[in-house]
Amino acid sequence: MHFIQVALNSEIYVDKTGLLEYTNKVLNTKQGFICNSRPRRFGKSMTADMLTAYYSKGCDSKEMFSKLTISNSKDFQRHLNQYDVIHLDIQWFLSLSSNSSDVISLITQSILKELRENYSKELSQEVTTLPDALSCIKQETGQKFILIIDEWDVLIRDEAMNQNVQKEYIDFLRGILKGSEPTKYIQLAYLTGILPIKKIKTQSSLNNFDEFTMIDASNLAPFIGFTQDEVKDLCAVYDIDFQQVKRWYNGYILEDYQVYNPIAVVNVILAMIRIHKQRLFQMKKLDKSLQLQ
Repeated sequence: MHFIQVALNSEIYVDKTGLLEYTNKVLNTKQGFICNSRPRRFGKSMTADMLTAYYSKGCDSKEMFSKLTISNSKDFQRHLNQYDVIHLDIQWFLSLSSNSSDVISLITQSILKELRENYSKELSQEVTTLPDALSCIKQETGQKFILIIDEWDVLIRDEAMNQNVQKEYIDFLRGILKGSEPTKYIQLAYLTGILPIKKIKTQSSLNNFDEFTMIDASNLAPFIGFTQDEVKDLCAVYDIDFQQVKRWYNGYILEDYQVYNPIAVVNVILAMIRIHKQRLFQMKKLDKSLQLQ
């Protein structure tokens, strides 16, 4: 939630909470298993953080979201801060591990520890796997979970030559996300990263996911990255020539949208703002100098 508030505090922020309207519609359905892949620095982590801040019981984010697009949805308050959310950043877990082969164990122990703190009566010490833990909690309390995995593919990319680590990771994902039992305790699963699932030959392992990619972005096309209309609006706000920005970064075509890399656009606009301020300063300085003469 802190990361989202920082984004809102930034000089340039583009509202992408329309994505929440889609995820609200697919909660607790077969379409609630989503893999959304995009290039680097395309706002993937911010989207994962947004989902967590909106859904998590551990957040009080009504004030933060009440000024954004999602607040106009009839289901806004129905889902706001109502769920137990498990948010995993695989890159972060990898950075904590001295050996990549320890990552899955670290993830498992970390989540089990937190689950036991919140569901001590429901989880005995005999429960040692995440699927069993989540299943037990659902059976005892009726509580279903939202699972958000950021940088889901980092072990696939960084450990491309380590077949054992890749197999362990894919088995881990399959254990918590594939089959009839996970649908009983998963309300929504959202994976985001650079690679789509099919590209890494796990289709048979995770073929229950709807994939949204650069080639087939479908309903999620306008929610990751800046659309051309959003870039035009930013240029109008900051009195910047849109065509000049477009020359710096011409974007991608996703479905019916021309989508721009948000980091590139923000950097270009901020650079132009700085140049404009410097010119104004120099002009004022020159004007003052002429007046003194």
